[in-house]
Amino acid sequence: QVQLVESGGGSVQAGGSLRLSCVASESIFSFGTGDWYRQAPGNQRDLVARVTKDGSTTYADSVKGRFTISRDNAKKTIYLQMNNLKPEDTAVYLCRCATLTNTYWGRGTQVTVSS
Repeated sequence: QVQLVESGGGSVQAGGSLRLSCVASESIFSFGTGDWYRQAPGNQRDLVARVTKDGSTTYADSVKGRFTISRDNAKKTIYLQMNNLKPEDTAVYLCRCATLTNTYWGRGTQVTVSS
């Protein structure tokens, strides 16, 4: 089974930055869609950013202009650069990779933004 491991979460003051990483045990990001989702307490799990196997990116309206998703196929990693963080960004962030045959989820990393 493919494993995804997130890192880079933590606590930061509003206006600060964090970079999340998600490393896959296999080269699945070369062949599938890499996503970052987030889920805050009491909320649904929402898509934050997506990078396709062709390199195109999409973002939730709430993070446009602040977050950037990227991919490094050689390192089997996707990243989420988060700038100008806001308290409403506080959530568990999870990476996901969807291929034609399987969908894989990481365990998540906590991001906490204080005022």
